[in-house]
Amino acid sequence: MSTTTPAPEAAAAAGLPETMQAVICHGPENYTLEQVPVPVPGPGEMLMKVEAVGVCASDLKCYHGAAKFWGDENRPAWAQKEMTPGHEFAGTIIQADEEALAHHGVAVGDRVTCEQIVPCGKCRYCVRGEYWMCGPHDMFGFRNYHGAMAEYLVVPKNARPHRISKDLPPHHAAFAEPLSCSLHAVERANITFNDVVVIAGCGPIGLGMVAGAKAKGPLKVVALDMSDAKLELARKCGADVTINVGREDAVQLVKDMTDGYGADVYIEGTGHPSAVGQGLNLLRKLGTYVEYSVFGSDVTVDWSIISDDKELDVRGAHLGPFCWPAAIRMIESGILPLDEICTNQFPLKDFQAAHDLVGDTTGASVKVSILPGGISG
Repeated sequence: MSTTTPAPEAAAAAGLPETMQAVICHGPENYTLEQVPVPVPGPGEMLMKVEAVGVCASDLKCYHGAAKFWGDENRPAWAQKEMTPGHEFAGTIIQADEEALAHHGVAVGDRVTCEQIVPCGKCRYCVRGEYWMCGPHDMFGFRNYHGAMAEYLVVPKNARPHRISKDLPPHHAAFAEPLSCSLHAVERANITFNDVVVIAGCGPIGLGMVAGAKAKGPLKVVALDMSDAKLELARKCGADVTINVGREDAVQLVKDMTDGYGADVYIEGTGHPSAVGQGLNLLRKLGTYVEYSVFGSDVTVDWSIISDDKELDVRGAHLGPFCWPAAIRMIESGILPLDEICTNQFPLKDFQAAHDLVGDTTGASVKVSILPGGISG
């Protein structure tokens, strides 16, 4: 697998440098920038020169040691040490054999973005076409495949790359990953024309959910956040109504606009435990709750609201299966205010500052990216 790197002389023979800079995870809160050999793709693999990699909230939770990644008394560790993080990325294919190019339908020189998961293709889920729930669940940056917080990255044969325009700024192209996730959460909600849809959180994922929900043509899209600046961005992404939950009673306001019934659909994208109970309370009876976030701690709610009180349809959503082409079209169309969403870019050497900014709870950023090739302009 791509956790190994061939001899440096192989890279030199291909006209590449022998070594590169890469962030290495040695465990929670122990990430270092190191000089490592440039990987060389094996048969059926491709080598990418990384242009941009987003820093995701899940990257931050992994960094800080959340049980979802490192295990606890209820689950084994899933993430691995000695990996390069970074699962939302875009870059240019600079080396590949004919087998790889034919398999993936790309050419050397194409800019591509890859789905986060590297499915095994053999487990029950993969055989059924449910690749995003692959049993082994290998994923760029977390498990068995190095991620993109590095100058170069190997795209393995089982990866799922998608071509994306070279005319986009690199950090806009890398936004295909979070946007595909947002669109999948929206798909899970089965939105109809008469629905009042509430999106909790106006970070990168939530803003994509707003845009995706709006594209479904519901009666109303309502966005919730504690930042007025992010709520204004939500309006630019398609929100009809915005509510600052730090100052306003979202549950009451949603009931007021629905004749006292409550919202038809609630999609949670904050990752904050309080947003779960909020959603259960503002939904109408027989409403739909979609959970997307990765939580850093356990969440406790009154489950009788789900059952005896309202008989809610509660759905999970994971990754962005089958939504990548739509996400890429949306980005390439220019309908999203990506200059305002992609707020901060850092060189690779400042990876720690990038992580710290994502962890800043004052709302100082929206989407933070690392550009391993350096920042131009």
